[in-house]
Amino acid sequence: MTTAPWRDPALPADARVADLLSRMTLEEKAAQLYGVWVGAATDGDGVAPLQREMTAEYDWDELITHGLGQLTRSFGTAPVDPDVGARALARAQRRIAAANRFGIPAVAHEECLAGFTAWRATAYPVPLAWGASFDPELVEHVGRRIGRDLRAAGVHQGLAPVLDVVRDPRWGRVEETIGEDPYLVGTIATAYVRGLESAGVVATLKHFAGYASSAGARNLAPVRAGVREFADVTLPPFEMALREGGARSVMAAYTETDGVPASADPWLLTELLREEWGFTGTVVADYFGIGFLQSLHRVAADEAEAAHLALAAGIDVELPTVRCYGKPLVAAVREGRVPEALVDRAARRVLLQKCELGLLDEDWRPEPEGPLDLDSAENRALAGRLAEESVVLLDNADGLLPLAPDTRIAVVGPRAADALAMLGCYSFPSHVLTHHPEIPPGIEIPTVLDALRAELPDAKVTFAEGCAVSDPETAGFTEAVARAAEADVCVAVLGDRAGLFGRGTSGEGCDATDLRLPGVQADLLDALVATGVPVVLVLLTGRPYALGRWQGRLGAVVQAFFPGEEGGPAVAGVLSGRVNPSGRLPVSVPHLPGGQPWTYLQPPLGLAGEVSSLDPTPLYPFGHGRSYTRFAWEDFAGTDAEITTDGSYDLSVTVRNTGDRAGTEVVQLYLHDPVASVTRPDVRLIGYQRLDLAPGAARRLTFRFHADLSSFPDRTGARVVEPGELELRLGPSSAETRHRARLRLTGPTRPVGTERRLRCEVALSEGEVTSSEGAD
Repeated sequence: MTTAPWRDPALPADARVADLLSRMTLEEKAAQLYGVWVGAATDGDGVAPLQREMTAEYDWDELITHGLGQLTRSFGTAPVDPDVGARALARAQRRIAAANRFGIPAVAHEECLAGFTAWRATAYPVPLAWGASFDPELVEHVGRRIGRDLRAAGVHQGLAPVLDVVRDPRWGRVEETIGEDPYLVGTIATAYVRGLESAGVVATLKHFAGYASSAGARNLAPVRAGVREFADVTLPPFEMALREGGARSVMAAYTETDGVPASADPWLLTELLREEWGFTGTVVADYFGIGFLQSLHRVAADEAEAAHLALAAGIDVELPTVRCYGKPLVAAVREGRVPEALVDRAARRVLLQKCELGLLDEDWRPEPEGPLDLDSAENRALAGRLAEESVVLLDNADGLLPLAPDTRIAVVGPRAADALAMLGCYSFPSHVLTHHPEIPPGIEIPTVLDALRAELPDAKVTFAEGCAVSDPETAGFTEAVARAAEADVCVAVLGDRAGLFGRGTSGEGCDATDLRLPGVQADLLDALVATGVPVVLVLLTGRPYALGRWQGRLGAVVQAFFPGEEGGPAVAGVLSGRVNPSGRLPVSVPHLPGGQPWTYLQPPLGLAGEVSSLDPTPLYPFGHGRSYTRFAWEDFAGTDAEITTDGSYDLSVTVRNTGDRAGTEVVQLYLHDPVASVTRPDVRLIGYQRLDLAPGAARRLTFRFHADLSSFPDRTGARVVEPGELELRLGPSSAETRHRARLRLTGPTRPVGTERRLRCEVALSEGEVTSSEGAD
């Protein structure tokens, strides 16, 4: 029996796919360009925007006769036992392969923003907590672990990470981002991509591009970012994750920028992404994004025109289910309205990826190799480590923390005894199980209250909820105040409830009017402070909230961004002192709830000044975080120097733990550009390094700055390195400088492109381990 060339694994993938395409009909090629969402609800509350309106019924047996591009969320749509789900997915794949002439299965994709979004799968901390860890190595291990679970279940593509840079913290999806700085977002996201891809899973970068810059912090609102903001803030994380992380897929954003929807933008999806950056993978639509060209953006008159616009722009796959790329597209091609070459181009990219995944091989088999444990002890340990590293101690002015082991503690607040307080909106219990209240979470999620009682068994711990997260009822204040008054210390656990489309205070479609704590939680906190008992504020949130109202009135402030299923023990460990806090803020914490949007990436006019009565200076700046030990920064080597516009420069410092317990310092390198041809941020992060140090131990680190890191888009839009003065600043946050070095760049203005250096390398002296080696 002769094997067709497209089945021959010895041939190059390009040759195999070319042979296969030559044999396929138009209908068969088009079938590779869409997904199907089995079991998606067509009534009630959905998990995607306008799901009810955009989901149509279809005949499954008829649909798969020509093949199928993708299967949407076999695990993430409804609660299913992982082993049962894996076997069902394998059966579906067998049916798809048997129904089409070539025996080609579908790519199965799932959400994996805070772990595999499946029942009984580990719920990891949300990406904003990844950013707070400032630990790319650990995040890479998390990505690898999630990827292994996905592949074991038969899933090929993960819809993560989110590379949107926070521009307005009122936006509901802040919890899904990594932070407000493009360098932090890029380095952390790239690490996650490496981990996911190393497990054989296609990482999907989202949302390309500008989604987080929507006007007024409203989900899906127009983006009015300028070209330089787009080039300097929005795009760099995507470029890094593609060039250094090897991501094989990109998801087009819902939004429009300057009147052009991303899903219909050939400059963004083809000229920039493919021709300039050299991307060769697949571009997928965000859910219903192609249909939205007709229904929301109104740049297409019908489904066929929407399909034409998206295909021409560069979207290869319609997700989550077929609407535009099916019969409307095939009819439009036959009528001459859409060139068949566009279908061929997209089908080639899809089939090349299927070839990479082994889905065109004759020995392909979809059955799982064995029983699945999606919440293994190793998973939980990794989730716990990331949770511990991400907790930020904002303030401990009176040394109230750690708590005494035998003290009387009143735990108060709506987030103290609720397991869902730990989870973001894309964790399975928050994302799906709210529609199935009869189903248990499937994983153990200790609350802060339970974890604190376990952490301090000799303490007398009482509890009162006080109020709900967002309801106006204050009747519970009386009991809460009484419990606080009886205690030595009050731990107030406040924050968000993750949800979707207005069903929570944080999450997709849960945008905030301002940055006040939700509901009457601020009033509850006032009442607790008024007792005179020292108050430790613990925040479990998906965004930063304004805390200036309590400046100087709280004993300590602890911030955790939805820290996952092991978040309760992590927070309790910080409160008890078992965990020395090492998290740093990935977003600024504002002083006042107004004056937004604001992030630390501000040019001079964005800073406080005499020309306005509004002071946007944050209460706690980007990069801030305290420890239970002390660090000295010694022997700085960074004198004033002169380098060329293509030169490099090293600056070194020794960091010593001068306290009596082990701890972690996060050394941050910022760039200040005093004079440039366009306005520049006063400071911006260009490098960082976590250092884990035993008492008395020291490490010397050297940042290797290259002039490329000072590049920016000039007045013509070209990215250049300009000659002139620069200042490098080393500090523990964006607002504090410990050491600085002044550089003079000489020579001509130098254009730079995709060959430029994207990161500042750090060299460490020999000594104790400072990275996350061995975490997996």
